[in-house]
Order: sequence, then C-alpha cells, then structure tokens
Amino acid sequence: MAGAVTMGASEEVRARIVAFLPRLRRFCRGLAGGNADRGDDLLQATVERALARIEQWQPGTSLENWIFKMASNLHIDLLRSQRTRGIAVDVEEVAELPGDDELARMEFRSELDAVRAGLAAMPGDLRMVMTTVVLDGQSYKDAAECLGVPIGTVMSRLSRARQFLDAYVRRSPERIAAA
Repeated sequence: MAGAVTMGASEEVRARIVAFLPRLRRFCRGLAGGNADRGDDLLQATVERALARIEQWQPGTSLENWIFKMASNLHIDLLRSQRTRGIAVDVEEVAELPGDDELARMEFRSELDAVRAGLAAMPGDLRMVMTTVVLDGQSYKDAAECLGVPIGTVMSRLSRARQFLDAYVRRSPERIAAA
C-alpha cells in the first residue's frame, strides 16, 4: 500500500496515539452519554482497532481525525447492534416491563413535559432567544435583528438557555431554583 506506515514509523505513531488518549477518552465518554464504563469500553475498542489497523493510516493526514472517525463508527455499530438485539433484562423482570411502544411513549411524554416546564420556568430574555433560534429556526443574525440585540448577546443567551433547559430536564426544578 503506497504511503502506508512503515515499521519504524509505527512506533512513533503508537506514541502519538498514547499522547492522544486523554482527548480520545473525553470524546468516547461524550459519545457514550457521559457513562464512564461505556465510554472506556469504546475507548479500548477504538485503540485496539487503531493499533490493529495502523498500516491503513496515511501519513500526511490527521491521525487524530482518523481515530475520532474510528470511534464514531464503532459507536454507531454498537448502537445498531443494541437496537437489533434489544435490551437485556432479567427473566423475573420481564412480566413487569411495559412494551417497547408504551415505554418509548412514556419516556417521550415525560421528557417533553419536562422541556415544556423548563421553557416556562426560564427567564424571559433566554426564552425569547431559545424560541426564536431553536423553535422558529431563525439564524443568529436574524434573531439579533428581530430582538434588537447584538449577535453576541443572542449567542450568549442561547448558550445559557440551553444550559438552563438541560439542567432543568436532568435535575429537579427545586435544585435549579436553589442554584
């Protein structure tokens, strides 16, 4: 294969991979939704695949992007296989579980209700930016003109609104009020 990694350069590439591990670990944990165990499993599988296929990396291209893409592909493969296999459940618990459709509907409704409540509890200036950009789909520039504020203010308020909503949905509203 023309331009493939030679044996001498292979050790240098391996050293680069080791130096890259902290960033890759954060990336894998992010893909795994913050779950440390699943993120570390993805990290291990990614590094294992990268080292096994090191000769496929082309010098002159970004090693980090090559590995990030590999992690993303492994994560997608894992999600697809889980979708095919379904959720693992103890035999004793099967009778107590709702069906897939009902469970998905309940989770969606619960999260949707939490988002609606979060929007209602959000300060007005944040809610206006959130609804203008996210719900109405306007660009930052158009939202800034519509609301009569600088574009930087739109970006800042949108960031704060997203953080507020995320915190509201993931935690109880009581803890939001205390923060």
